Amino acid sequence: MASGGWRRILSFAMMSLLILALCILSAAADDGEAIVSRFQEYLRIDTVQPKPDYYKAVDFINSQAKSLSLESQTNEFVKGKPHLLLKWVGSDPTLPAILLNSHTDVVPFEESKWTHHPLHAHMDNQGDIYARGSQDMKCVGMQYIEAIRKLQASGFHPIRSVYLSFVPDEEIGGHDGAEKFAESHLFKSLNVGIVLDEGLPSPSKSYRVFYGERSPWWLVIKAKGPPGHGAKLYDNSAIENLLKSIESIRRFRASQFDLLKAGGIAEGHVVSVNMAFLKAGTPSPTLRQFKRKHSGNPPAVAARLSLPLNLVDSRAEDIINEMQVQSSERIPVVQRLGAPRVESKRSKSIPCISAQSGRKEKNHQSTSSEAQPITGFKPSQTHHCLFHS
Repeated sequence: MASGGWRRILSFAMMSLLILALCILSAAADDGEAIVSRFQEYLRIDTVQPKPDYYKAVDFINSQAKSLSLESQTNEFVKGKPHLLLKWVGSDPTLPAILLNSHTDVVPFEESKWTHHPLHAHMDNQGDIYARGSQDMKCVGMQYIEAIRKLQASGFHPIRSVYLSFVPDEEIGGHDGAEKFAESHLFKSLNVGIVLDEGLPSPSKSYRVFYGERSPWWLVIKAKGPPGHGAKLYDNSAIENLLKSIESIRRFRASQFDLLKAGGIAEGHVVSVNMAFLKAGTPSPTLRQFKRKHSGNPPAVAARLSLPLNLVDSRAEDIINEMQVQSSERIPVVQRLGAPRVESKRSKSIPCISAQSGRKEKNHQSTSSEAQPITGFKPSQTHHCLFHS
């Protein structure tokens, strides 16, 4: 055969291999896009606590199970909270089974703090997907399904049965989800040998395997103290007593954090402590009136100032560092004749005027060396004058 003929055959063979390679790459790309698309579809289902759409999530997972010919059953151990169980039957179902668990609900979000809406599952140019559940833990649930899809496509068939469990309620304790499932006769009948669940996300391309679980301990600290007027100072106020407990916890937290920062110890080997919420005060009619007047923002700190407002602002900047403070109301003190706002003056005798008689009662000597001229009013002649200064 002439050399030109060999060149044509070789060229044709190389072209065929190139086309085959392009087809394989194209199929892989299409497959990858389909995987991401299915993941995004799951992320867009609103399963945010406290009103997750569990049924829509279960319907979606069931549709994926049917495409893989997996057995499926839905149970409601608690009404309105469906639990979905899928089964990939093994060639020897008498062997202890593998259970892969995930949860369908996600925690609430503040939309204003997200770059993209957390229910839109937007993917940027770097391939990052912005969505609630993209890490905790709709990603893992879809990874189970896509892994089975890949294994089936390669011709693999498991020897022992594999179960996929999609539980509700995890983000609020799991009592109506995983706990009820684990206590059920159904779970006991599965002959489960090992359960795999979520761990921690990995910032690198490596996958970490977690073989233990730290015990959660949720506690509420309740502090009490004497009630009183916002203009007085009291010993052992409720907030003061609570701060003592918080400071004790803070010191312990710092000691654990120091161990972690020093290196040589895994995050699972230290005790993590974080304060989740703080609530104070007793509901009262006056507080409700204040909330209506100020768009639901009651004062967190009530202060009576004996300093000019400009000095208070400068001192507050020194005290309150790297925190956001919003003043719900600032009431400047103005004298009867329209004198300027609060000004620091030396203590003077302050006349107390009776609201009933309109006559001067007696001079009241202020106990502060830096007080403000104030006219006090009292409801009757037998009550003492109260001064806020």
